[in-house]
Amino acid sequence: MSSPSLLARLRQLPADPALPPQLLQTRQWDGPLCRVRLDNTGSGPEAVRHWRLFEGDLGLAPDAAIYGEGFQMLAQTMGSWQTPEPVGRCPDAGVYRITDDDGYHTVHNLLLVACEGGWLLLAFASCQRFGGEFRLYPDGRLEIVMNAEGRTLAPGEHWQSEALICLEGPDREALLGSLADYIEAEHPSLVNEVPARPSGWCSWYHYYADVSAADIRENLAVRAMRFPALRYVQIDDGYQAKMGDWLTPSPKFEQGVATLAGEIRAAGCEPALWVAPFIAEPGSQVFQEHPDWFVKGEDGLPLPSERVTYGGWRCTPWYVLDGTHPEVQSHLEQVFRTLREQWGIHYFKLDANFWGAIHGGRFHDPAATRVEAYRRGMAAILRGAGEGAFLLGCNAPLWPSLGLVHGMRVSDDVERQGRRFRQIAREAFCRAWQNDRLWALDPDCVCLRDIPGQHASRAEYDFHLAALVASGGMVLAGDRLQDLDEGQGAHLGKLLALCAARTPAARFDDMGFGRARVALPGGGALLCLFNWGEQVTEMALPAGGRDFWDDTPLAETLVLMGGQGRVIRYS
Repeated sequence: MSSPSLLARLRQLPADPALPPQLLQTRQWDGPLCRVRLDNTGSGPEAVRHWRLFEGDLGLAPDAAIYGEGFQMLAQTMGSWQTPEPVGRCPDAGVYRITDDDGYHTVHNLLLVACEGGWLLLAFASCQRFGGEFRLYPDGRLEIVMNAEGRTLAPGEHWQSEALICLEGPDREALLGSLADYIEAEHPSLVNEVPARPSGWCSWYHYYADVSAADIRENLAVRAMRFPALRYVQIDDGYQAKMGDWLTPSPKFEQGVATLAGEIRAAGCEPALWVAPFIAEPGSQVFQEHPDWFVKGEDGLPLPSERVTYGGWRCTPWYVLDGTHPEVQSHLEQVFRTLREQWGIHYFKLDANFWGAIHGGRFHDPAATRVEAYRRGMAAILRGAGEGAFLLGCNAPLWPSLGLVHGMRVSDDVERQGRRFRQIAREAFCRAWQNDRLWALDPDCVCLRDIPGQHASRAEYDFHLAALVASGGMVLAGDRLQDLDEGQGAHLGKLLALCAARTPAARFDDMGFGRARVALPGGGALLCLFNWGEQVTEMALPAGGRDFWDDTPLAETLVLMGGQGRVIRYS
């Protein structure tokens, strides 16, 4: 007799043995989708912190390869079940202190496990109220958990879990495509409202917070002469007087951002603006005038984020607007309505969104979870931004953002160095299945020139370019435009053409991400090759290939330097 499938074994796992007897758990299966209902059959309220839906051992090998999502953008997991490894710099349980991970490793909302004959995919297709967690124990034990954050279930009432999807099969990409279908049924995607995949120029990666109105005008002029395909001009962090006071410009924008936005539109493109809607620094007007609007600590005072999580990257300490507060919702809606109606801006890069779902604080609505607090705040932003807006999530809680943003940054900030190029490529490749399904994927900016403190070799820039081709998604230039030489400008132009054609993300042979194929919308294909190591390697090519960037014909073998990537076109 054949052994039961992994999904059959999962169905047989016991429920939470630690729940008090008055809390009744009922599983409701619909094919591979499971929802679990929790009823309080007792006479008193029950506080529930972590509610385990399933617990047990599926018989998976401890050295099975895994991929797991993080709660926030900067966290992902690879490695094996027994030895999980962070992909990026900021693990959820480490830098962000989201979970305790005492004797186990937590993966949030999506877990892929390599098994005999293919893959097991466990994921939550919804995130309306609770965060879903998969706890991996080194001995092979698995816990599937709803994080109820200690909220109270009243007598006679019930909760419904988020939708758990359980799939297995030989094709990883097909499984993820099926997951995207289930997610879209729970959270209709806003990407369908976007007529064209966004492209543009971003001020951050050359000027950082020192950007001025003069810098924007200079690049606007160069854009008109050399790069008219760049649709958006994004004014990033540095234009505002204080973090939190988004309508008050700094002295470097003496005529105001609204005037500059008008100049951008007059030049034939669209203004875009960086906003970190949920945070404020202590000296900001919004914090000084409305301390009651902010998430509170145990002492009843506004909670500095560094007390419970990563505190932020500048102008700290950060305090967090409480998305459950009706006046905060009105404030957020009004800020974005002003930016839309009076400043004429429709594209917003929303940064530091994770803090809108901060843990460890007290909300105005004590029954709300951090997921609900974030989603209520984001719904207010959407109302204010209005029809036709484009909202890009960045440093965001991923699953809580489902159905609330049009685009999503899926990797760490780019830096001009080989190690960072490789890191953000791996982050983006793991999430490429989301492109044009959950949201427009943003693999971060194209940066092709060294700046002080950031230096890369030609081979490393080749890797960066190839990774952007393979990632698909949006294209934003991050260099000072007048510094780009003719060759670099031509490379940017090639990426912009792929963006305009809505070229899909690459399909990789495996999660080693060494070789991938991109199907071109007009016919033909691109072969993307990556050398992740430091040593020179030789790769075999199908006959008839031409270099994508300069159209030179190639032989049937190709030498890649350490840390180099290449793109080959086939007609």
